[in-house]
Amino acid sequence: MELSVVQWVVVLFVFTFVIGILAPIGGVGGGVLFVPLAAAFFPFSIDFVRGAGLIMALTSSLSSTPYLIRKGLSNLKIMIPAVVVSNITAIIGSIAGLWVTNTFPTGESYIIIALGGILLVIFVFMLASRQIEFPQIKKIDTLSQRLKLDGRWYEPSSKEIYEYATTNLPLGLLMFSLVGFVAGMFGLGAGWASVPVLNLVMGAPIKVAVATSMAIITVNTSSASWVYLAKGAILPLICIPSIMGMSIGARVGAKLAAAAKPLIIKYLVMFIMLLAAVLDIVKGIHGLHVL
Repeated sequence: MELSVVQWVVVLFVFTFVIGILAPIGGVGGGVLFVPLAAAFFPFSIDFVRGAGLIMALTSSLSSTPYLIRKGLSNLKIMIPAVVVSNITAIIGSIAGLWVTNTFPTGESYIIIALGGILLVIFVFMLASRQIEFPQIKKIDTLSQRLKLDGRWYEPSSKEIYEYATTNLPLGLLMFSLVGFVAGMFGLGAGWASVPVLNLVMGAPIKVAVATSMAIITVNTSSASWVYLAKGAILPLICIPSIMGMSIGARVGAKLAAAAKPLIIKYLVMFIMLLAAVLDIVKGIHGLHVL
């Protein structure tokens, strides 16, 4: 059944409103849910979907990050070195993503399947880890100490103030360079990978990792989206109602993220990882069969 323009506007608004609520709680930009779902169920070109995915990620992060910073959850001292490297690779990834689409008909399907496999590996690591809510750090590297990548926040669920530190900054920056490239290539916003890097590699508590991930997305996604805009892959019919739904939903989600218990956030992040992995693998296999 074909939908009218007004019906598409309503469908996209409701769809992105729900994603907007989930995005800040899970620390993802929204693109990681929007891209695979929209590509699977909506009759839009993949380039338009990826371009809209970056806009969705940018909208949700800009709507929720100021609130998370005020609550002391988004750590700007961690965000700044991370975006220095990932911002550059996000631009390169955007260019590479559009080039792959126009050059290799089956190349994108194989890469999407590989991306789903990576997400499954991350899900298994998070499932096996018992300390992702409050990781135990045995040793802090010299660079992290000099930059003082630590912080504190008030946890309303337990009515306590938690102090934390982070480590492994050199390894974290290397991984963030890869995260930026993949995010730009697929229009996913990078929250799906930023949270595990911050939490499992650098030792940030899960709530801090989620909130800081949203701050990182504000910079990375804005740079990558300009490439899609310059190539004409930003379609107003998709983006305008989606921005409205995402913006309102993200404001609601930010308040829920600040009040939610760390354990709840842990399971929601894991669910999003698993869902995105399955959707990516199914989408990639379907793309191979179609071609």
